[in-house]
Amino acid sequence: MTDLKPARVLAIETSCDETAAAVLENGRALLSSVVASQMEIHARYGGVFPEVASRQHVLSITPVVEQALSQAHLTLNDIDVMAVTQGPGLAGSLVVGMNMAKGLALGSRKPLVGANHLEGHIYSGWIYNAGESIPPEPQFPLMVLLVSGGHTELNLMTDHLTYKRLGSTQDDAAGEAFDKVARLLELPYPGGPSIQKISEEGDPHRFNFPRSWMDGTYNFSFSGLKTSVLYEVQDMKKKGKTTLPIADMAASFQQAVIDVLFKKTIQAAREYGAKEILVAGGVSANRALRQTFKAQTEFPVHIPPLSLCTDNAAMIAAAAYYRFAYGQVSDLGLDVRPTWPLS
Repeated sequence: MTDLKPARVLAIETSCDETAAAVLENGRALLSSVVASQMEIHARYGGVFPEVASRQHVLSITPVVEQALSQAHLTLNDIDVMAVTQGPGLAGSLVVGMNMAKGLALGSRKPLVGANHLEGHIYSGWIYNAGESIPPEPQFPLMVLLVSGGHTELNLMTDHLTYKRLGSTQDDAAGEAFDKVARLLELPYPGGPSIQKISEEGDPHRFNFPRSWMDGTYNFSFSGLKTSVLYEVQDMKKKGKTTLPIADMAASFQQAVIDVLFKKTIQAAREYGAKEILVAGGVSANRALRQTFKAQTEFPVHIPPLSLCTDNAAMIAAAAYYRFAYGQVSDLGLDVRPTWPLS
């Protein structure tokens, strides 16, 4: 870390329905972060409408980038590296960000780094706001629980950019399960925040929903849990119940997810001799999940602030910085894909 070259990175993130840009210095110090959310637009569809998302990115991308530079009190000339999310994500959304980044890199003659969205979530654990006290960096070997959208993974990180995937979802990821169960319970989109909010009024022990431990592996499966909630809802309706105990059902479902994520992560950290734990991705914003990990004292735990849990460009800038510092720079055609064996 001490030998890495200093650099200011301007990053763009358009993998799904957030148009985001950020400026990060030396892989950690956040100078600016701007996110234009499309949540209200897609709420009417109950999920992200890909064509609508890409069209909205086209409208938002230029003012978002300009605002990120303005908030950092910099111009494009002050930037050392351009970065952009290269995948995974919605094709129509990704191309908007990539074309913007390529245009800026070409026009300013800056090097360009294509970053992986999942790796970005991991590197959100290194970021702090410039001007504030510098928090300690995560220490290797680091056990990483990545819970983002369609991905639930356990990764052992032994050094920067060095990963060993221990397990991943075999069907529904945790984030997908939250969204699907929210629809079953007729809760608003997005499902994660809706379930968290109503769960605070419920009893997490009222319903004994199943936990899929997949013994002998660090893989995850939440499809059976989702189906169990579905059957419970159908059974109550067949019995003529017009008012369902939504809060209790949501809280019991949420607790089942947290139990599996937490216990598997702690078990893996013990087995592989991890020094610390990092929890990252959209689901890491869940209050009950954060409290569960923070309450244990066996391992130091890093969880990004809420603003960095959901999609943002700061995390892309962080991942891109380390790729750049270790010499993994794309040309303007972005023909060198970032190494990421875990996606």
